[in-house]
Amino acid sequence: MSTPRLESLEQRTRYEPSEVEQRILDKWLESGIFHPEDEGDAQDNYSIVIPPPNVTGALHMGHALNGSIQDTLIRRARMQGRRAKWVLGTDHAGIATQAQVEKLLAKEGTTRHEIGREAFEARVWEWREQYGATIVGQFKRLGASCDYSEEHFTMDEGYAKAVAKVFTALYEKGYIYRDNYMVNWDPGIGSAISDLEVEDKEVEGAMYDIHYPFEDGSGALTVSTTRPETMLADTAVAVNPNDERFKDHVGKNVILPIVGRPIPVIADEHVDLEFGTGALKITPGHDPNDFEIGRKHGLEELTVIGFDGKMTEDAGEFAGLKVLDAREALVDKLRELGALGEVRPHTHVVPHSHRSGERIEPLISLQWFCDMSKLAEPAIEVVKDGRVKFVPDRWGRVYMNWMEEIRPWCVSRQLWWGHRLPVWYRGEEIYVGETEPEGDGWTRDEDVLDTWFSSALWPFATMGWPEETAQQKAFYPTNVLSTARDIIFLWVARMIMMGLEFKGDIPFDDVYIHSVIQAPDGRRMSKSLGTGIDPLEQIDEFGADATRFGLLAMSSAQDVRYSIEKVKQGSDLANKLWNASRLILLKAADVAPAPTVEAPEDAWILSRLEHAINETNRLIDEYDFSHAALGLYDFFFSDFCDWYLELVKPRLWNEGDNDTVSANLLYVLEQTLALLHPMMPFATEEIWSLMPGERGLLAGAPYPQSDHGRVNKDAELRIGNLIEAVTALRRYRDELGVAPSAGLRGRLAGTGYDGVEEQLARLGRIELGGEEESIASLAIPGGSIEMFTSDAFDPAEIEAKKLARAKELEAEIARVNGKLGNDQFVAKAPAAVVDAEREKLARFEAELAAL
Repeated sequence: MSTPRLESLEQRTRYEPSEVEQRILDKWLESGIFHPEDEGDAQDNYSIVIPPPNVTGALHMGHALNGSIQDTLIRRARMQGRRAKWVLGTDHAGIATQAQVEKLLAKEGTTRHEIGREAFEARVWEWREQYGATIVGQFKRLGASCDYSEEHFTMDEGYAKAVAKVFTALYEKGYIYRDNYMVNWDPGIGSAISDLEVEDKEVEGAMYDIHYPFEDGSGALTVSTTRPETMLADTAVAVNPNDERFKDHVGKNVILPIVGRPIPVIADEHVDLEFGTGALKITPGHDPNDFEIGRKHGLEELTVIGFDGKMTEDAGEFAGLKVLDAREALVDKLRELGALGEVRPHTHVVPHSHRSGERIEPLISLQWFCDMSKLAEPAIEVVKDGRVKFVPDRWGRVYMNWMEEIRPWCVSRQLWWGHRLPVWYRGEEIYVGETEPEGDGWTRDEDVLDTWFSSALWPFATMGWPEETAQQKAFYPTNVLSTARDIIFLWVARMIMMGLEFKGDIPFDDVYIHSVIQAPDGRRMSKSLGTGIDPLEQIDEFGADATRFGLLAMSSAQDVRYSIEKVKQGSDLANKLWNASRLILLKAADVAPAPTVEAPEDAWILSRLEHAINETNRLIDEYDFSHAALGLYDFFFSDFCDWYLELVKPRLWNEGDNDTVSANLLYVLEQTLALLHPMMPFATEEIWSLMPGERGLLAGAPYPQSDHGRVNKDAELRIGNLIEAVTALRRYRDELGVAPSAGLRGRLAGTGYDGVEEQLARLGRIELGGEEESIASLAIPGGSIEMFTSDAFDPAEIEAKKLARAKELEAEIARVNGKLGNDQFVAKAPAAVVDAEREKLARFEAELAAL
């Protein structure tokens, strides 16, 4: 009897992602299934906080991979009956967002300084309203089941209160303080940045030897440096106390060339005896190591490079020059004075800003810092005792190494967009608080907090902290954080520290560090390099399910190259799901899905399904998404479609007497859809809606449960033998060059095929029976099939082909043996070439033995 459901199936011969995905997404959003109630306890519920993408961002391959991982976890938990919340939001991204708006102002012919801070902040908020929702919409296209009803932003009013409270509390405990200290100054953005935002780059430069004459006229001390322009701010020359060459010079003064200022020769263990001449110029105002030496020895801290990256007035005749121009001019001056020694090429590491790409200038600046040592202690313990587990575990060791050597964190930034420091000044008075101070004459600090300061509060600030909320009780701590390795220190470690300090508990149980997807050629994905691949374009071409499946299948504990083949594999799976489901639903009886056994293959597929359920759950629990995805692919393509569906077709086609096989087919299909749904939600949800009976959304249906009683070793052995026998027959047919449609003849001489002999004959396309003389014996499990002559092939022709191939192989084997027997070839040829020849030999010998 035709129904609207069946009529729809008959008309739709192909799966079209573009027709399905938006319609299914609208269903999910209208249902409210992604928004759990704030009830129950975090131990029973399941939650994930999304690593908040920058409000400036667009979906890139890292987002797509991590979104697919998190959605797999959250959808499975939801289907397992747990209240599952995926916290959604975006980060205000201080530096990146400010840069975007400054570009817009430049196009308008103005600057932030011209329009003023208040107007600039208003423009940023306007920009955020216009562009901030872009990436959230793109996550929807991926199928991410975030709680879209509660979108958070790190500059929301409630979030800002949490940030002010944390800053104030840390200040009151003495952890946050203000100091003149060496910072990483980024001239490109005009702000200090943290150590973690600095990337070292190898630079081809030079090593300059400079002669510093002794004040007493007894000669000169030659120092080596890669930055001669900073010598104008030198306040000492240091030598190692164990260096015999200089032991008589310690305590003397040398004259600083060009400047003419006397500076002392000091002894310090920090000096590397092997670097340059062994004598090191000390410039506390422009080098972090010199800064530490200077403070230890009480040296003056002079600066000759300004915050604009140019030489200051204290640089004398070089004032106003850019650093590299000043270097060139100063070296010329030294040469003119006879103070320049050898200049030699030197490759060295130079710090650059991850933000602007400019060279970092180490400068002493009055900034706000956070002493992390006390905060780090409990955060180290929770990883040591396993309360927080890193996967793979090697990242836990990386975390521990950094935490045990943690340095003060410079938390202030010289920007206009961000959380303004809750700090006010009145003369010499400093007030730090959650609200403005009372009284007149107070001026608020102009600086904002490092973006990562507010991000560190993400797991609990998004749940209403500092208020005590039902949501925190229901979903904090969260279950897992899935993120990239490059923000373990910037974000993960700081969330652990802040969670323990302010919530008294860890923010998550597991930290899964996912792989980095590289370009197909192994380079990093980058628009500027032309190696970027846009995941939205992949979704347009192949569909969201295929893109998700491909990313999960190619993911690993290591970095991986992007594989379009894996995405195509996902597309093949979505199409196979549709085609197989369509066939079943159009042919099956109108019965309820139920596990039902009337033949060995029914018991076999239920047993194979049980293995698939157990393996999929185990692999997802271990964050092995690649094997989980590929394992389900193999189960559906091979076990279900290639074998079970083919085995039951005669019964399924027997309309009027196919209730039992229909019930079992529908049951296994239903369970397979549920298993695949967390990874491929759109196609599975669409097919689910076409299944018989009244049913809600698959997104809220039960996830398959393990039932060990369905494991049937006898059925697995029997059908396993059948599959091997049919495969052997197909291989034999291929070797003979016999057409798939042509029939073979033979006699089954083996055991273990009771009840499936008819299936063997049908799938192997062989007529079994008879006692005539065999022309070949085909080994199969439990015995053999004795092959007879057949109209399908000419035995004499086959024998001639085999003999001809055997002669070819013998000749090839002799040729390769000749090569490998040549000692000169083995000694001189590249190892890969020799190995290839050995591999050829083994392959040729195996084929000859088979013939």
